[in-house]
Amino acid sequence: MARAIGRLTALKAEKAKEAGMYCDGGGLYLRVTDTGSKNWVLRFMLNRKPRWMGLGPLALYSLQQARAKALDARRKRHEGIDPIEARRAERAQQRLDAAKAVTFKQCAESYIASHSAGWRNEKHKYQWKATLRDYAYPVIGELPVQAVDTALVHKVLEPIWTAKPETAGRVRQRIESILDAAKTRGYRDGENPARWRGHLDNLLPALAKVRDVKHLAALAYVELPAFLANLRSREATAARALEFLVLTAARTGEVIGARWKEIDLLDRTWTVPAARMKAHREHRVPLSPRALAILGEMQMVRQNAVDNAFVFPGPKPSAPLSNMALMMLLRRMGIDNLTVHGFRATFKTWASERTSFQNEIVEASLAHTIGGKVEQAYMRGDMFEKRRRLMQQWATFCTTAPAQEPQSNITPLRAS
Repeated sequence: MARAIGRLTALKAEKAKEAGMYCDGGGLYLRVTDTGSKNWVLRFMLNRKPRWMGLGPLALYSLQQARAKALDARRKRHEGIDPIEARRAERAQQRLDAAKAVTFKQCAESYIASHSAGWRNEKHKYQWKATLRDYAYPVIGELPVQAVDTALVHKVLEPIWTAKPETAGRVRQRIESILDAAKTRGYRDGENPARWRGHLDNLLPALAKVRDVKHLAALAYVELPAFLANLRSREATAARALEFLVLTAARTGEVIGARWKEIDLLDRTWTVPAARMKAHREHRVPLSPRALAILGEMQMVRQNAVDNAFVFPGPKPSAPLSNMALMMLLRRMGIDNLTVHGFRATFKTWASERTSFQNEIVEASLAHTIGGKVEQAYMRGDMFEKRRRLMQQWATFCTTAPAQEPQSNITPLRAS
């Protein structure tokens, strides 16, 4: 019997040798291919089926090293572990660990690159980069994103939380977004350490309690007619744009980016596309006679008032006025205590104190979001005709000449 087994084993070994397989015993073979490559392989049985496991090339592993690897695999098999699946799981974990070694800065740069296309302007992209560069990167930029924890986020925020609350709030939100994206990509797990509610609010005071609210400087509405009379005496494009901004209660970016294709002169309407609106919703603006007159002036100035051209062009006809053009106009007029955005507050105050229009109509004229999500879902209209009447009253007020002080006919007596 022993001789028969020996002859069978020798026969199998001979057949394996003919196939380019040289057995070392214990299931370890050296496989030699027709091309001359030599690799160690281990044969073992699993669920009554033979399996082959590669152990590496002869050029990298000696016979002694191959025997050690084969022994380790046989031990796993004895413990009920499939050595091939165990190796696959180990390699997958190594790849995961390598992925989690991605730094916070790398994740931030990836987040900005993938999201910046949806941001309204380059300024927003610059602000993201600048705040992270100045405040986050010095602390956590080069650390693996998996290693960013609550203590590190707190270390970033604490120095600026009360000194620069507006900036600190934005930095926190940006870190939170980046860490959420990193978790989605599989670079980290667990809760987000930059989350505010129920987390950082236990360590830092609410920004509303440490922020000094500074309202943008605005002109008193009783002084507005005299201001606009002065403005109309100027011939600059910026002067026409600023008056148009006041008459429409619009924002700077909405006005300087206005194109002729957005203007419907017959319907007396200016439709601002969603991409240029703060709320990302299209906004229709009723145009008063004075606003239409300004557009007529700009049409006469422009030789190429084509649909896609800017209504208020800058020095180069193909580009609009700069963001600072209107502010610099105020400076040239000797007005240093006002902001362009403040004219919206002037309109709001006038509408509240001098008209009987509902607050919802005034807010809609300012393109503000009205009510909560449920209320917005049921409010399908934009109260356009009511807004048209409001904006006509506003234009009438703006273009009414300021009252002159009556001259006194009393001659003062000279002292005797």
